[in-house]
Amino acid sequence: MASILRHKSGWRAQIAIRGVRKSRVFERKQDAKDWAAREEYLIRKGEGEYGPGTLGDLLDRYARTVSPAKRGARWEQIRLELLKRDKLADIQAKDARPGDFAEWRDRRLEQVSASTVRREMILLSAVMSVAVDEWGVFPVSPVKGVKKPRSAPPRDRLVTDEEIEKLRQTAKPGLEAEAIRAFECACLTGMRAGELLSATREGRIASIPMTKNGEARQVPLSSRAVELFGDGFSMKSAQLDTAFRRVRDRAGIDGLTFHDSRHRCITDLARILDPLALARVVGHKDLRQLQTYYSESAESLAQRLDG
Repeated sequence: MASILRHKSGWRAQIAIRGVRKSRVFERKQDAKDWAAREEYLIRKGEGEYGPGTLGDLLDRYARTVSPAKRGARWEQIRLELLKRDKLADIQAKDARPGDFAEWRDRRLEQVSASTVRREMILLSAVMSVAVDEWGVFPVSPVKGVKKPRSAPPRDRLVTDEEIEKLRQTAKPGLEAEAIRAFECACLTGMRAGELLSATREGRIASIPMTKNGEARQVPLSSRAVELFGDGFSMKSAQLDTAFRRVRDRAGIDGLTFHDSRHRCITDLARILDPLALARVVGHKDLRQLQTYYSESAESLAQRLDG
């Protein structure tokens, strides 16, 4: 509902509806009321300058009004800008159909991986859901029912003790040594690179102020993890990534990423912790997520059967 307030020059009319905010000053109170009533009518009807416009306009509106409140705002806004370059963004919102999104999906699959297209479709779905629920643009999301491409099989790369030792021996003092120390610590704790760099330690507990899901988390540390963590890590994320890659390549270790440390940690801890405790340690709320990172080989499992 519009508000009409006294102003030094007369009367200020303010509207805030469906994500649109606007105000204007008039000499007469009745003029302010009339303007506010008409503007609200146009917004509700989707007419004039407040009409839904193109799908690109919806992406832009989402980037301006919804994304800033999210932890991953910067990534999301960059992705939305990329989506606006496709001809999908030129389609009038009122004319958008599921087939338009299916055609976009097929075009993107020729350019990027299925996993990337899945992530972009999830973002598009979020935009269209807000357009349905809050902006009143669609009665039903035009993305609904459009099939997402299958993701690639999850990685099952499990770093070996020999590879860790090779990384340790190859790393030069300074940033490289710190990067490998961080990698070893991640192999024991399951912390992601960004979490590890932001964590602080008190005794045998590492505290992460902000995790991937937007919440804080405490991680229990083994004696070896305490030794590796020390007083924490001083490097930035970009420095860690660069230093780790440099050591890995010089050591001649193929196909290893820093994130593979999470596979190693979950696979190792699964031998000593029950699923609920393991999920608590690594920050998974859904036990099914553990299956993505559990990578123990059949040969290793066969050996364990004999105790």
